[in-house]
Amino acid sequence: MTLIDQATGLRTLAMQRRCTSVIALTSGKGGVGKSNIAVNLAIQLARAGKDVVLLDADLGLANCDVLCNIDLPFNLSHVIARQKEFSDVIIRAPGGFRLIGGASGLARMADLGEYDRERIINALGELEEQTDVILIDTGAGISPNVLSFARAADHVIVITTPEPTAITDAYALIKVMMRGERERRVSLLVNQARSAAEARVVYERIARVARQFLSVNVSDAGYVSLDPSVSAAVRRRAPFLVVDPRCAASLCIAQLAARLQAGVVETPGPRGFFARMARWFRSREAS
Repeated sequence: MTLIDQATGLRTLAMQRRCTSVIALTSGKGGVGKSNIAVNLAIQLARAGKDVVLLDADLGLANCDVLCNIDLPFNLSHVIARQKEFSDVIIRAPGGFRLIGGASGLARMADLGEYDRERIINALGELEEQTDVILIDTGAGISPNVLSFARAADHVIVITTPEPTAITDAYALIKVMMRGERERRVSLLVNQARSAAEARVVYERIARVARQFLSVNVSDAGYVSLDPSVSAAVRRRAPFLVVDPRCAASLCIAQLAARLQAGVVETPGPRGFFARMARWFRSREAS
């Protein structure tokens, strides 16, 4: 069956499913705290009553399991190798969300072919009947893996820090990701900000340039404070929301979750994850 044939059936299938909000967290540069934010956001949304699945799609350098102090018996590499079914690799994580772990240290996972990416995406579509929110922790940069998962999302949160290199790479990612795309919602989150004012300066700098040169509107997702509680929690291999739910970073995550629930989480797009990705692969075939 061709992808075009699949898409025809999927359009009907998507109408029968409840719409799941798909939020991708990505970054232009590694080391900006993206996975830590993804894990703690998953916990916060779960505490708010959402059924949340976090996919660690930083393929080849996955570490959400490390941040949660979980030893994964199986991960996505076993699914790709056809040793396990997708349902076998989903586990319950601290804080009440479900985690789909990626593989760490496997070069072949970091550079998946289009067929294997499609298999993962198709399997994710089956979660739409039982999940409110799918969070995707993508890798950093502009690889095909990163762009594939970002383009499947209702909402992409680009994470940066105030460092000049991180800001430059965040803009470069937005430029590549939004080429030919105008419907997707994109927000910027500034991590490790020393103050709200510093975060605002970073946001306005990227948003202004994206609006002027790309004709792309970048929303303000807020910021996460530079907080010693975060690094202390990482050393303990525990989410900082669990270790210190009242620390500055935890309060920032609560504000981020509230913004999302007031927007994309409560008003998901009309098409399911599965159908969106079938459409994207179909457009790739036609190009």
